Amino acid sequence: EQVVESGGGLVQAGGSMRLSCKAPRMIFSVYRPLTVGWYRQAPGKQRELVARIMSDGITEYADSVKGRFTISRDNSRKTSFLQMSSLKPEDTAVYSCTVGSFWGQGTQVTVSA
Repeated sequence: EQVVESGGGLVQAGGSMRLSCKAPRMIFSVYRPLTVGWYRQAPGKQRELVARIMSDGITEYADSVKGRFTISRDNSRKTSFLQMSSLKPEDTAVYSCTVGSFWGQGTQVTVSA
């Protein structure tokens, strides 16, 4: 087990959803926190960075999700969260979490119109 995402599913436009990303202690260390990133890939499109949070807590967001998505991390629980609000159909994609250079399998998020 490396990086595991959860929380995906189907939601109506305008709704909210929270994704979780959990990693083993070795790669989600309290003492050497790595950058955590959330990426997404929609059918027929290139994978894009959605948000990331650095070891010092600084966050970055894609312009398309600013003000709607919030990334956070809890090093003691070896978990990162992506809170998504005001979801749009164009947010539909497979969302994957990265911890350093480790990738999860991804979780499907589908937003219906």
